Amino acid sequence: MITNSRLRILSLFLVTALIAGGLFMFSCSSDNNPDKISGFVLSGNQPLEGMIVTLRSSGTQTGISILGVAETDETGFFSISFNAPTNPEAILYITADSSVTGTATSGIEPDSDFVRLATMMRDIPFDAEVVINERTTVATAYTMAQFFTLEGIDGSFPGLQNAADIAQNLVTLSDGDVSDFLNGLPNGASTSTRATFNSLANMLASCVREESNCDTLFDLATTPNGLIPANTLRAISNIARFPWQNVQELFELSQEETIYSPALASDIDITAWTLALVYTGNGMELDGPGNIAFDADGNAWVCNNYIFNPGPVDPDDVVCGDDHVLKFTPTGDDAPGAPYQGGGLYGAGYGITLDPDGNVWVGNFGFQGSNCPLDFEELSQSVSKFAPDGTPISPNSEGDDPGGFKGAGNLIQQPQGVVSDRDRNIWIASCSSDSVVQFPQGKPELAFNIQPLDDMGESLVIKPFDIAIDAKGNAWVTGNESNSVIAVDKEGNLLHSLIGDDAQEAGIFLPMGAATDTLGNVWIANSGITKIICDGTTVPTLIDIIALTEDPFFTGPKASVTMISGDGTPSGPFKGGGLLVPWGIAVDGDGNVWVSNFQGSAVSQLCGASTENCPPGLETGDPITPDGGYFFDGLKRNTAVEIDPSGNVWLTNNWEIFAVAQNPGGRSLVVFVGLAKPVQAPLIGPPQK
Repeated sequence: MITNSRLRILSLFLVTALIAGGLFMFSCSSDNNPDKISGFVLSGNQPLEGMIVTLRSSGTQTGISILGVAETDETGFFSISFNAPTNPEAILYITADSSVTGTATSGIEPDSDFVRLATMMRDIPFDAEVVINERTTVATAYTMAQFFTLEGIDGSFPGLQNAADIAQNLVTLSDGDVSDFLNGLPNGASTSTRATFNSLANMLASCVREESNCDTLFDLATTPNGLIPANTLRAISNIARFPWQNVQELFELSQEETIYSPALASDIDITAWTLALVYTGNGMELDGPGNIAFDADGNAWVCNNYIFNPGPVDPDDVVCGDDHVLKFTPTGDDAPGAPYQGGGLYGAGYGITLDPDGNVWVGNFGFQGSNCPLDFEELSQSVSKFAPDGTPISPNSEGDDPGGFKGAGNLIQQPQGVVSDRDRNIWIASCSSDSVVQFPQGKPELAFNIQPLDDMGESLVIKPFDIAIDAKGNAWVTGNESNSVIAVDKEGNLLHSLIGDDAQEAGIFLPMGAATDTLGNVWIANSGITKIICDGTTVPTLIDIIALTEDPFFTGPKASVTMISGDGTPSGPFKGGGLLVPWGIAVDGDGNVWVSNFQGSAVSQLCGASTENCPPGLETGDPITPDGGYFFDGLKRNTAVEIDPSGNVWLTNNWEIFAVAQNPGGRSLVVFVGLAKPVQAPLIGPPQK
């Protein structure tokens, strides 16, 4: 431990006074550089002396550039003058590296040469003051987890830039404290994230203050492939990317220095070192979020089941379908002008997509609470289209006309999954008509119905739920009630069908979501229990079904994931990793598979077909997540899971844990920070890095 013979602790009062008073005690830069950033490097409240502070820019075609260097004095103070990058896509980040000399006067000199602290900024600061400490380092390591290169931190727009913005959802740059966003509702004491964040900072502080703890940290944070971290920043980023490793041992390390609080009290409080944030937008809009689609800037478009009702639900409450589509920035704020209304939108379900032009398409399923007097059948026969700025393009409701695009022949009945392909064809899972409707090139007037039949003249997909497009532009469709998966080409011709005994053997049982990978495979989430709402199945029916999962002995015996190759050959079923009631499914930039669960408050991750991107020893379909998945106490009943361009994993809290028919809707989104390999947006077909 640090002893009084090695240092004299400078009080937080003095550091605060220096910051407030602007007393700049050291600067290494010339007056020719017009912009300046200054601040303090601290461990907790203690100054770190002799730290080499480097300001860098990245995120542009020039890569990583050093803008200035300084050294901290005995108060931990530094100041750097620099020429700010002119490219608006540039981000700034600062690292503070230890240089053990044994010459510290009154500040702490870290015990190890391998200490690197950091902070991350999106906006170019002018005359800015910042604090760099263990908390800012954890925020940098997690938000930038997918952007570490051999040279430093770098990436492309918008993923890197959005990740820099999200860092300020965790920490306040000016004082290195927990951000107001993380401190307050719906986060704060309501979830475990703040305590986990502080425990990670304490873990790092143990190394800053005692060299032997650095050896322990680096050993526990070595990657599954055996890559030893070069410094503390890399160590925390490894923990962010492999949060399932050495969980209990890392907790014990976090107990060595408990300078940040509130922190985790026991290792039973954590099963993986993930950081997840709860987003509620403006606090008066989310109610039954069904699915998410990201635009080219990384904004999240969300379809919403019900008009917002704050709850708790009164038995007499009248809650009808929402007539808005929501749009959130990467930090969880409403985008300008959002939410957007009109276009015939009503009670959207799982269907939302962006076409190659950035237009947003939403399926009008007709969700509404049990007390709503409106005729949902009249309101559930269309899709709505919005321009990238939220302007409705499809007809608004007017008089007896509910609006929306119905398509030639009024073919749509309670649409669920809605996806676009690269030719701008819009594919719609028409749940109640047991068919798929296509708008060729996005033109409703050319709509045609796709309904392959079996030998008995029955549809091969009964209650179709989701659609995924492969690299060839073929559409793969899940049939929930028929326990089937089919593939059709762009003209609607049947290519493959997995039905009957073959489907059962592959684990296809009440399938829900579908996703494709770059190797030509399609991945299917098999709920094993969920009979989707449409054509006679109602919200109360689903509530009764889900009640069965509340049995403490329920293990989701038929819950699984199936992989189907491009030639229609299935593999699986794959189980484990927290799969309990699978619903949504997504493939990340490494080809690994993510699954949301409608029960269990956890997201699951499986090894994909590109096994070189999995931990050593795992095969396709093996679980990467622990037995209970990545559990988070902010998760409710989740439908969608999607990966954004920053590598964040988003989930929709579609229903509350204890749902009621008047309004079962959940009222938030959950974002796991930096957990997956980023995916290019918008997602059209297989994911691209």
